[in-house]
Amino acid sequence: MIRVGIIGATGYAGNELVRLLTGHRDVKIVWYGSRSYMDESYASVYRNMFQIVDAACLDDNMEKLAEQADVIFTATPQGFLAGVLTEEILNKTKIIDLSADFRLKDVNVYEQWYHLEHKSPQFIAEAVYGLCEINREKVKGARLVANPGCYTTCSILTAYPLVKEGLIDPSTLIIDAKSGTSGAGRGAKLPNLFCEVNENIKAYGVAEHRHTPEIEEQLGYAAGKEITVNFTPHLVPMNRGILVTEYASLVGKPDGSLPSHEEIASVYEKYYGEERFIRVLPAKQCPETKWVEGSNYVDIGFRIDERTGRIILMGALDNLVKGAAGQAVQNMNLLFGCAEEEGLRLVPLFP
Repeated sequence: MIRVGIIGATGYAGNELVRLLTGHRDVKIVWYGSRSYMDESYASVYRNMFQIVDAACLDDNMEKLAEQADVIFTATPQGFLAGVLTEEILNKTKIIDLSADFRLKDVNVYEQWYHLEHKSPQFIAEAVYGLCEINREKVKGARLVANPGCYTTCSILTAYPLVKEGLIDPSTLIIDAKSGTSGAGRGAKLPNLFCEVNENIKAYGVAEHRHTPEIEEQLGYAAGKEITVNFTPHLVPMNRGILVTEYASLVGKPDGSLPSHEEIASVYEKYYGEERFIRVLPAKQCPETKWVEGSNYVDIGFRIDERTGRIILMGALDNLVKGAAGQAVQNMNLLFGCAEEEGLRLVPLFP
């Protein structure tokens, strides 16, 4: 059995980790870490776990946990893991971090966008960006996995094949993204109160959202050059889900014509045809968050606008599963040689 510890087990992503891992046949959870609910019964915090989890919440002592766990998930605020990580801990256990502490390779970019001093930059170089469909082989040999953000997972996977193959001009990429309120976490915040969110949709983090450099960095690797994108997130009144709509100029052929729908579809098939959790939809079908809710799937669709010479790319996922905990479990499966879909064979919920 894989002995698992979770720090931040009482946040939304942490609870989703517990939900997924209780259905994983190769896992035993040995530590439910929560600074906010220490010594309280986990099932009293999340009553969906009544008679399923019989354990109390523990503290966030990483050194002690490293002695007991084969892998630690840190579903914690930015700065926590960077503030406590040591070589001694990494020599004893593997870590999958759901925060942004080790996603960005340039520490100056991290400090600029997150307004935090990075406390352990010496581990940034070895951290593997855990976007499984792109970095699968690198993840398998990692000690430290930086689990991608929810917006970034959806945005990157939707555009990656076309950027990689040079079919779109990445400098023209505009990403419009919409997320349910669970993406903001479980903590009480005035802008996320029911009366603020219900019957409302709003943009936020305009031109300054901290997932922007993560998208630029990863798509820049695909393009083979630095790129700049426009990324605008919106909050919508639903619990779960992310929908991204991306716009980019197509790169014409030597004769001036645009790639056809069939040519674009063949590129998606090349990259994702064998992927368990990416579903490229038939022509003229658009992704919807309802059809991925509660699952680890990403649904992708596209339409070519010949009038403008642009392509509209669309992606949908559940921000708590493929956008957080599900992807983290997928990374764990790669680290320990389990079937990649173990614990993740979840049919999307409907209605």
